[in-house]
Amino acid sequence: MKIKIINPNTTQSMTDSVENLARRVARSDTQVWAVSPASGPDSIECYVDEHLAVPGVLKEVIRGDREEGADAFIIACFGDPGLQAAREVTSKPVLGICESAITAAKFIAPYFSIVSVLDRSRKVTEDVVANYGAEKFCRSIRSTGLSVLEFGRNPQKGLEALAHQGGLAVQQDGAECILLGCAGFVDFVQDLSAQLGVPVLDGVMPAVKFAEAMVDMRLHTSKVSTWGFPEPKKIVGFPMFTQQDLMF
Repeated sequence: MKIKIINPNTTQSMTDSVENLARRVARSDTQVWAVSPASGPDSIECYVDEHLAVPGVLKEVIRGDREEGADAFIIACFGDPGLQAAREVTSKPVLGICESAITAAKFIAPYFSIVSVLDRSRKVTEDVVANYGAEKFCRSIRSTGLSVLEFGRNPQKGLEALAHQGGLAVQQDGAECILLGCAGFVDFVQDLSAQLGVPVLDGVMPAVKFAEAMVDMRLHTSKVSTWGFPEPKKIVGFPMFTQQDLMF
């Protein structure tokens, strides 16, 4: 089984962290690897970032499907950028880490909170939670006030900020599980679980295990209508795509 993970931003250190965690949790017979697209922002914290990242995500899904033999794909950004579009360009399962984290959280706790990055990113996360129909399970979305790249430059400061906001979510908001709202937080899970006394989930771990299960069950993306392959049409201004890339 081969699972390709796409970190939609171009920061290689984050891609490496995601790949390291995925390899730790994947089965021994699962080949898993992570990539960053050749184009896109170095972090994703707003709507512009998300939209600029999507073409690179789609390119990597198409490559993985046609050239690399991937059996499933994971989009490793908590906004799940390009997830619906990615499901249109392949019949293989495509999972987002936010959708995976929310699904796993609902198995183990009646309520969860999300702790994320900048204040301005809150609405992006609210939209994703609403899209998955999870508002009634989400007690709060808290921001640390730190950017994605700040966590990489000063992990200890980032851990302290996550612990502080996670603690408030448990004590004041009634959260019984904490979701970490960024793929760059994968290295903080164990420390935060010990400090907060509730389950703490990043989205990468459940996404890997769900992807393995989807492949084991031989499930494919429905192509009957909504996620059907795109209709042929003339598309200009995207030199990263060959004409063949966009023929389905």
